Amino acid sequence: MNDHSVHGCPQGQDNPNYGRIMSFTRRGSRLGDKYEKVMAEFGPKYVIDYPEGAAQTTIAQDAFVDLNAAFGRSGPLVVEIGPGSGEQTMSAALAHPEWNFLALEAWSPGVARCVNAAVREGVSNVRIMEIDAAQALPILFRRGDLENPRAHEMWTFFPDPWRKKRHRKRRIISDEFAQTAALVLEEGGVWRLATDWADYAWQMRDVVADSSHFDNAYAGLNLDEADEGKYTGGFAPRWDGRVMTRFESRGIEAGRTIYDIEAIRRRD
Repeated sequence: MNDHSVHGCPQGQDNPNYGRIMSFTRRGSRLGDKYEKVMAEFGPKYVIDYPEGAAQTTIAQDAFVDLNAAFGRSGPLVVEIGPGSGEQTMSAALAHPEWNFLALEAWSPGVARCVNAAVREGVSNVRIMEIDAAQALPILFRRGDLENPRAHEMWTFFPDPWRKKRHRKRRIISDEFAQTAALVLEEGGVWRLATDWADYAWQMRDVVADSSHFDNAYAGLNLDEADEGKYTGGFAPRWDGRVMTRFESRGIEAGRTIYDIEAIRRRD
């Protein structure tokens, strides 16, 4: 047996990540020559380094990463979790050059693809962190003497649905993660979610409804007759700022309904 647990964390309960359920699995990390060159040349511009924690893609518990310094300016901040190949991030960055876009991605090839997309589109208002968002966000946005600005919006589009019932505990959207989202967002900020899996959409809707920090902008609207007999609705129209990515296209091609949720951060 090696010296790592099944989640990639060093064994031992003194490790703050010990026993933490991950919302992603580690896939192959080989970049290939093209992306190796892209990362070597442009990684320093777009990828934010950070003090590493005990496990891979985690940040040290006492770390502070100055996001304004990383962007070289202050401005409205959007945090995207799991940007895929960066289609959404780059489209929004081009549409809103005055905003800062922080993409959090735990998969090395995904980071490289985002960097490649940023170079291709010529954007300067995007930064990427190769990091576990659920672990890192409470540290990046903790309250204290050194603080990062709260985000104007946070996006969680088409997260891994973990379709098997026994795996659903791995889903990133949970009551605990709603607490994290509340820490990240400014008062009145928007948490946008989307999925093509109905039972995950209902879970997302219920997490927002159960949170003391959020209001569902479409509570009770757009009822879903398949919703396990509850008929509580709570789904937003498709947000026109969300581009059609390959994840959404696959869902539509498979005949699945696309669900959007728009949650508004309450005042403390």
